[in-house]
Amino acid sequence: MKTDKKINFSLDVLDFNIENEIDSITSRLKEILRTKLNRRGLVVALSGGIDSSVSAALSVRAIGPQKVLGLLLPETDSSSESVTRGRLLAETLGIDYIITDIAPTLEAIGCYKWRDDAIRNVFSDYDSDWKNKIIIRGGIEGQVNHFYLVVQKPDGEVLEKRLPLKEYLQIVAATNFKQRIRKTLEYFHADRLNYAVVGTPNRLEYDQGFFVKNGDGSADVKPIAHLYKTQVYELAKFMNLPEEICTAKPTTDTYSLQQGQDEFYFSLPYDKMDLALWAHNHGISNHELAKVLNIQPDDASYIYKDIKAKRKTTRYLHEKGVLINDVPEIK
Repeated sequence: MKTDKKINFSLDVLDFNIENEIDSITSRLKEILRTKLNRRGLVVALSGGIDSSVSAALSVRAIGPQKVLGLLLPETDSSSESVTRGRLLAETLGIDYIITDIAPTLEAIGCYKWRDDAIRNVFSDYDSDWKNKIIIRGGIEGQVNHFYLVVQKPDGEVLEKRLPLKEYLQIVAATNFKQRIRKTLEYFHADRLNYAVVGTPNRLEYDQGFFVKNGDGSADVKPIAHLYKTQVYELAKFMNLPEEICTAKPTTDTYSLQQGQDEFYFSLPYDKMDLALWAHNHGISNHELAKVLNIQPDDASYIYKDIKAKRKTTRYLHEKGVLINDVPEIK
């Protein structure tokens, strides 16, 4: 967004009135549930992370704990901390929760096999007892982003190779099963209870397309999609969520090797990426961004370029199914 008005850019641009924001979100949630969705409660999948935890807490504040259901949906590659923190949150909030291991379903539909077959095309001796993850490099240096496959043998040896496009697409397609199966269960419980499904992306994830279409990107209402992740952490602290959640480092919790969101998708850690996105949205120059982030102006330009590239390549994730011709009676 370009503007002629001088905007002061600093580390505190994301400061906001937390209490007012909570009041605004919860009142809108109640209104949307009653007037637009016509549902009696809310379902939230709890990953143990900050976004789903805050979304669940806001849901409870909006309609009470008796009308919120939490789902904990681990699988083979999930961190054990995900279930531990998810259960802790549900018990702290006083909501009912269900734990369902989705690994057998993922095994049955070939999630792990398709992934492992692609990995073996890169590391021929790869075995299922190895750990793996994907990392991204290039964008922050002004280059085209490339993905690399990292594997770890049982003896601890770590190997890395650049991923060919075919194998990258197959690994991502296979792991996307995880988000889509979870969403299937969310809608099952929503249907049986006449509840609505809560989506949990923050603004950074929503803007940059860090979600799976018809997976974690699918929901009836998304209460924090307008908030930067830094602000979501502030909400968590204000609402006195468990310390383990308020201090948890953002991860994808998708691959067996621990993987931060910044090494898989974003150019920078979330707090700096939030500032970069805010600056880009408000027409702040790369020189001003560089000063605040203590980086070189060229690097700031590369970050802006990467933001634009991600918006372009993930735009289709936001699109509804495209009609060949309008159906004017249905709006």
